[in-house]
Amino acid sequence: MKRPKIVVVGSSNTDLVVSVPQIPAPGQTVLGGALQTVAGGKGANQAVAAARLGGDVCLIARVGDDAYGTVARANFEHEGLDTRFVFVTAGVASGVALIAVDQTTGENSIVVAPGANACLRAADIAAASAAFEEAKMVVVSLEIPDEAVFAAVEAGFSRGIPVLLNPAPARALPREILEKLTILTPNQTECEQLGGSEALLAGGVKTLITTLGASGVHLEQLGKSPQRFPAPSVIPVDTVAAGDCFTGALAVELARGEPLDRAIGFACAAAAVKVTRPGAQSGLPYRGQVTVQ
Repeated sequence: MKRPKIVVVGSSNTDLVVSVPQIPAPGQTVLGGALQTVAGGKGANQAVAAARLGGDVCLIARVGDDAYGTVARANFEHEGLDTRFVFVTAGVASGVALIAVDQTTGENSIVVAPGANACLRAADIAAASAAFEEAKMVVVSLEIPDEAVFAAVEAGFSRGIPVLLNPAPARALPREILEKLTILTPNQTECEQLGGSEALLAGGVKTLITTLGASGVHLEQLGKSPQRFPAPSVIPVDTVAAGDCFTGALAVELARGEPLDRAIGFACAAAAVKVTRPGAQSGLPYRGQVTVQ
């Protein structure tokens, strides 16, 4: 089958990861394992996930003119992404995420220094208009400024392209943006931070897919009964980028024309594979490694 074209608009970070016996509480210092440097960033993670799972992906993002940015662009090319619109920002550092991963549960705590991600503008989305030609899905996340988010949503909506928004990190979005989304994919914490599912559906969201970690996925749509999709049972190693993997996988399946329930099932299976592997992009599965039960 022809690889569907997908546009991903979002962040690119370098993840500095330390495995720890427990996530530190405020004021607490813990000793961890060796420092690992891993490619990450929500936009980049979603783009790589979608590419590995069968999408023809164009990433719209910004990196700095530093070593991290150079390595990121090389990695995108290695993954087969269209990098025409991965812009380099002179004199600005690339985004960096500081991540602690619990050695027992695989859960994580993340602090992000946005760097060049904070420089992505609506003008960049306009400059990347060619990326939207023949696109079957637009994927957007929130580690970039609002003006870039809004421009990306509008670019998809105005062209009749489905728009999937992953609201992470969570922040309030105006109704006129929520109404233009095809799907919103928060995790449980993000859904609560945004006011809860009832408020989101009343505020313009048509399809709300809330990821619940090991408990699976909760689907709510206007005028329909809620549905729960179980997650495959696995032993977690690292939950970093599990939500990004889910989002990328969901985008690919919907872009391929799969019905929503089957797309969710595939995305759950892909995310379950991811959590059994360390690292953000390094742990993302390829299509042949995902089995839907």
